[in-house]
Amino acid sequence: MHKALVMKADACTGCHQCEMMCSYGKVGAFNPAKSVMDITIFDGGAVNVPSTCTQCEDAWCMVVCPVQAITCNPATGAKEVSAEACVGCKVCSIACPFGAINYDPDSGVVSKCDLCKGEPMCVEACPTTALAYVAQDSTGYERMRHNALLAAGL
Repeated sequence: MHKALVMKADACTGCHQCEMMCSYGKVGAFNPAKSVMDITIFDGGAVNVPSTCTQCEDAWCMVVCPVQAITCNPATGAKEVSAEACVGCKVCSIACPFGAINYDPDSGVVSKCDLCKGEPMCVEACPTTALAYVAQDSTGYERMRHNALLAAGL
């Protein structure tokens, strides 16, 4: 059973530790601009929303890649970009409905969350419960739909 990254906005304090650790893991430097984890700030900092690739089951990024540079890691289920195969066309970033794929002009390839080979550094760095790495069956569309219906009293 694969695991999934869960992000909870109500627990995020906007400390950006996840972005810092992600960039360190990706490029070896504390540079949030190189992170594939993003904290979006709303209402002047009253609401902070962590986001990154959700590792879609039917990943459009993987489907549209003309050189098959995005493949699914069988051990983690993560959709991973091969820097050697990527030609930097950015078609995957256009196809991603969540804007979770970033083009890096320094390397000329795209970058996205790969779940750090099954040990997400962002989760380790998060000082709250805003990020968690949990069993995949506790996430996803059906789970979100179920919770929404419960909240609506249906």
